[in-house]
Amino acid sequence: MKNTPHKNSESKSPPLRDPDSKNFIRKWRSRFALPRFSLRFSERRILLAVVDVFMLLVELRLYLGLGKDGNVSMRVSWIVALIIVWFVVGSFMDVYNLSKAASPLPSMWYAGGAALLTTLVYMFIPRVTPPLPHRRLYMFLFPLMAIVGIMAWRYAYAKGFTQPAFQRTSLVIGAGLSGRELARAIKGICNGNGNTKDNTGSCQSCAYRILGFIDDDLENREGGIEGIPVLGTSRDLVRLTRELDPSEVVIAITHAHFIKPELFQAILDVREMGVPVTTMANLYENITGKVPVEHVGSNIHVVFPVERSLGYRFYLASRRLFDVLLGVTGCLLTFFLIPIVWVTNRFTDPGDIFYWQVRLGKGGKKFSIVKFRSMVMNAEERTGAVWAGKDDPRITPMGKILRKTRLDELPQFWNVLKGEMSVIGPRPERPEFIANLTKQIPFYRARHAVKPGITGWAQIKYRYGASVEDSLIKLQYDLYYIKHMGFFLDLQIIIRTLQVMLGFAGR
Repeated sequence: MKNTPHKNSESKSPPLRDPDSKNFIRKWRSRFALPRFSLRFSERRILLAVVDVFMLLVELRLYLGLGKDGNVSMRVSWIVALIIVWFVVGSFMDVYNLSKAASPLPSMWYAGGAALLTTLVYMFIPRVTPPLPHRRLYMFLFPLMAIVGIMAWRYAYAKGFTQPAFQRTSLVIGAGLSGRELARAIKGICNGNGNTKDNTGSCQSCAYRILGFIDDDLENREGGIEGIPVLGTSRDLVRLTRELDPSEVVIAITHAHFIKPELFQAILDVREMGVPVTTMANLYENITGKVPVEHVGSNIHVVFPVERSLGYRFYLASRRLFDVLLGVTGCLLTFFLIPIVWVTNRFTDPGDIFYWQVRLGKGGKKFSIVKFRSMVMNAEERTGAVWAGKDDPRITPMGKILRKTRLDELPQFWNVLKGEMSVIGPRPERPEFIANLTKQIPFYRARHAVKPGITGWAQIKYRYGASVEDSLIKLQYDLYYIKHMGFFLDLQIIIRTLQVMLGFAGR
């Protein structure tokens, strides 16, 4: 039986179907709706950092006011020391991971732990911090106040700043391989951190939402992509941008010269409307910290930094000084560790204490890397050059400890002193592997643009590589580091490397 409308239905509530009525409703909503404050990823991290520091300084001021002398004034050295300690501990605890920050319990747990550790370290630093109070009750007051303040702010952020009003939304042009990879990357962040997700391309953890795809290919328009609908063709781009009001439009087309004139003009029209236009590669970098080398085509500027900042030369000089200082320290630690490794190997697996192997460095030049031997003697005599596997039977008892703590890499500080390596950079690979990987992975040799390192961005972000697929992912991280290398990123890597060593997370 067909559903027929009531006789008087049209007189009671006439439908608004004419274009003028739709325009009126749209204008009414835009005038009275709450404003949107879509935050970029960098803006979210800045917001978290600024409020974190503000809360700590407020708690410090209240703490000093509750002491014996309530009129004591805060010194600049006290403020600077507290900020430095917080950011070092915060990096160690990974409190500026947006995925964790978007979930209330993990965010409160990690940020609260960082506040506790920060205040305890801070209170026992002499000269640059306030003197300890005589009464023990006041000694524990500052850590308690800091924990409560930081956890309350992080809870408010997780509950408030992940709401739709603060989400960043996008229309993605291209539902092919690049568009699919972008959608998977956004969903992967949600799935990997236990945050809520839906079938509309929404990711609560990074507060980003793909509204839909634009694609002219009929095959890509059937059924949607990763649960995200294909809304129309290039002819619909301007109309959909007006109706959906996205924060940005993303071009997910690997080969830019394939863009048709009609689509190119539509993109220009969208930009003229004031809507930012970005590329899949840029957005993918911001979300994952990787360069999607298989989706950049021949756009070399996506892989290499186009222009360095004015302070880059100073950074390089400081980096070399840092390498020399850590190189000397590392060689001294190696010298004191040699007797322990030698005695242990003597009783478990007699043989050489060091292991020398040819690797490729900056510019593809060969050099001999030195490590503590962690495998049986002549481990590759029968197999040839192969990647080490998980629970590799060739690893010696002492080698397991050295690998878990990354102490087998300690002798490489000699390579650092010689200038063949840096403390931070892409891991040097063997020539036998590079010859094969270069044929299968685009831009693979681009990692030789800088000195190889003992640790690096790929080492702290991804597991030990033992396949071509792993090498591709690690290359994406390496190229991201080469593009963005600087003081802050180096500090992150150093702190996270110490975390790996202390947590026996090596392999």
